[in-house]
Amino acid sequence: MDTITIIATVVLVGGIALGIAMGLPVAVAMGLPSVLAIVILLDWEGAALTGAQRIFAASNSFALLAIPFFILAGGLMNTGGIASRLIDLALVIAGRLPASLAQTTVVANAMFGAVSGASVASAAAVGTVLSPRMRKDGYDPAFSAAVNAAASPAGMLIPPSNTFIVYSLVSSTSIAALFMAGVGPGLLWALVCVIMVALYARKHPELRAASGPRPTIRQGMIVFLKAVPALLMIVVVIGGILLGVFTATESAVIAVLYSFVLGLVQRTLKISALPKIILEASKVTGIIMLLIGVSGILGYVLAFAQIPQMVTSGLLGLTDNVVIILLIIMVVLLLAGTVMDPTPAILIFTPIFLPVVTALGVNPIHFGAMMVFNMCLGNISPPIGNNLFVAARVADVRIEPVIGRLWPFFWALCIGLLVVTFVPALSTWLPTTLGLMKP
Repeated sequence: MDTITIIATVVLVGGIALGIAMGLPVAVAMGLPSVLAIVILLDWEGAALTGAQRIFAASNSFALLAIPFFILAGGLMNTGGIASRLIDLALVIAGRLPASLAQTTVVANAMFGAVSGASVASAAAVGTVLSPRMRKDGYDPAFSAAVNAAASPAGMLIPPSNTFIVYSLVSSTSIAALFMAGVGPGLLWALVCVIMVALYARKHPELRAASGPRPTIRQGMIVFLKAVPALLMIVVVIGGILLGVFTATESAVIAVLYSFVLGLVQRTLKISALPKIILEASKVTGIIMLLIGVSGILGYVLAFAQIPQMVTSGLLGLTDNVVIILLIIMVVLLLAGTVMDPTPAILIFTPIFLPVVTALGVNPIHFGAMMVFNMCLGNISPPIGNNLFVAARVADVRIEPVIGRLWPFFWALCIGLLVVTFVPALSTWLPTTLGLMKP
């Protein structure tokens, strides 16, 4: 590596680290050092031309259209009353479990995440409905917020998932295969939360009894029938992708149309609310697309400086033990997840670590599941964890006691991460069985 390339690499890596440490917006922390590095590697004219081309190339993807439409679909569902119907169904399902309202929070987050694919929206919707009820029933408000924060990232794993779409873009892997690879880890995430709530209930006998009277079969059927239209969207969207009827991007458009029509038919969605919903979806989309655009420059600099090859050589020179290397990568991603959102973390680290794991025989689909599970942990860990702050806000409690209640969930989910990492079948069995990836 020549001197110019070394200087560009130091500017890139050091600039991103410094920008994040200073609290700059992630797009700026990624983009500015990438631009400076490409100017060092090329002349000003070449840097301007190449930078513009990289931004356009990174953003010019049909698959990326799925992201704004899934975000819009989630907004329509949240405003259109779909969340409340799913929460009612979750209460029927989990109503007999220890600490039933807390268990309902877990089940409701998994179901709403499966419909919308938005973990932050899930935490907001479920917490708004269930936190007051849990407070009234004697639950510690900090524990209620911790359960909601811990359970909500399941929506990033259970399809559809915008995070998997971003990983698919960077890794050139099948979106359908990634969606199916997230089912096992997503269910494992929810199961870990259910177990942790049950263990908490053992130490708090007053929470062991179910809240409220047991619903009759007739009442349960009524609740289920009200939730069927929302659940059918999962069948339509995911089933259509698996059967090859439409692509993931087209399924996102169908999700928007389905949510819109359902909200109008059920009279839970007001036309007057549409401008606000579209504006919020546009803001989130703009942030994501800016990140993806600047990641194009970042990817070019990484490739030009051969940083992924250096990382691969360094790690493989350190050891060829796949277990040790995967543990090192998972620790790095865990640390990165505490200060970065999932999208920029995936955009930065996938080009660096994917060549390493593929050289060791790890399937890219399996690595995607590992990486997204890891990023989910970042979403609930301080100081950046969005789900943590949203859950605390909707429960109207300070963040400090919530963090204290959250740690047992976090460490249990870290064990879950080890299971996802070292039991590949959990992620690969379903997409392999469905013929979406080779054995």
